[in-house]
Amino acid sequence: MVSSGDTLSNGVDKSLHTRVPKRLYSLSQPPSVTAFQKLCSQSIEPGTYPKASTVISDIPIYDLRRNSSAAEGIDELQDEWHHIFHSGPGVFVLRNFMPDTSLVNQVNTVFDDIVRDEATASTTKGDHFASSGSNARIWNSFQKHAERHPASFVQYYSNRYLAAVCEAWLGPAYQITTQVNIVRPRGKPQVSHRDYHLGFQTAESCSRYPRATQTATQFLTLQGAVAHSDMPLASGPTRFLPFSQRFEEGYMAYRLPEFQAYFDQNWVSCELKMGDAVFFNPALFHAAGENCTHDVHRSANLLQISSPFGKTMETIDTLPIIEKCWDEVRRLYKQEGMSEKISAILNAMSNGYPFPTNLDRRPPAPGGMAPESELDLLRKGLSAGWDTQEVVAAITAIRRESASTA
Repeated sequence: MVSSGDTLSNGVDKSLHTRVPKRLYSLSQPPSVTAFQKLCSQSIEPGTYPKASTVISDIPIYDLRRNSSAAEGIDELQDEWHHIFHSGPGVFVLRNFMPDTSLVNQVNTVFDDIVRDEATASTTKGDHFASSGSNARIWNSFQKHAERHPASFVQYYSNRYLAAVCEAWLGPAYQITTQVNIVRPRGKPQVSHRDYHLGFQTAESCSRYPRATQTATQFLTLQGAVAHSDMPLASGPTRFLPFSQRFEEGYMAYRLPEFQAYFDQNWVSCELKMGDAVFFNPALFHAAGENCTHDVHRSANLLQISSPFGKTMETIDTLPIIEKCWDEVRRLYKQEGMSEKISAILNAMSNGYPFPTNLDRRPPAPGGMAPESELDLLRKGLSAGWDTQEVVAAITAIRRESASTA
């Protein structure tokens, strides 16, 4: 029932006249750093995570050698891990994640060979949130490891705790991708950021995604890192801001100076031993730290695991669509310029997202975080007056360079 106080003079329910909230965040109305500070100032309540061995700076620490190997024990761990990612501090450490350090050293040898071969080939390396060339980087270490040394690859990725963490956040059918990052002595820190997907957009691009999508993106990815060297605090293991993943406007906020300043004053970290691992919600504000040592080459195998729901159900081959329709698109462009119609058809007939790709062949552009997409090329082609042959050649080149093999 609606009371008389809830109706207008004409008897219409007031709720029908309630203004619909804006679906987008506004670039002109920055998020509240005060609300952010309040959220991030909380601490873990004692006893919330009974299976954790200890808590360091609001980061739960799990020693896997002490946990039950029974199925019900894994299930209880997964419950805690999911809660940490979703409602808790957003990050936890697994001690003895790779207890066989001889295996880690064997894999390090494989990685060293790849780094040396790629350095000899003078492959251009871009980086995310750090200066290009400051680190040693292996893109797609997952596939390269498998091709170089299948035996150690199978041992490494058959880790049941890795599967348990992935399923705790993403469910089954996830996809693992990895990159090796080696930060040399005196290596500089990253700027604080959130990660994939919206973390790799510009502020303007990010602002076009609805509020619900801004929250939902964190459920599509899981971030992690396996320590391939000891990481004392002085070597700069990843810095985190616990609970910051719960800030709904975080993808709009992390680029703002006042939020970066708050991160710089309040981040926490935890030292790792070779074979330990850290996992965290991609929406958590974080940054690789500064390596203040003179002799530690901080080495990590960075994990980015994707939900199967981040992929389309059907595969669309855009190349024949572009080839067939390009003359008509050019004709419309000559009539209207870069109109809404042109934007609509270009989005419909091309891939607007540059990932997945082969980052060895198509590294992030200088000063950017992603290579060109098919959509970017189509826009460029219209402006430059490319004919069908030219645009097909450009898209074919993207596909060739994006392929995992030559």
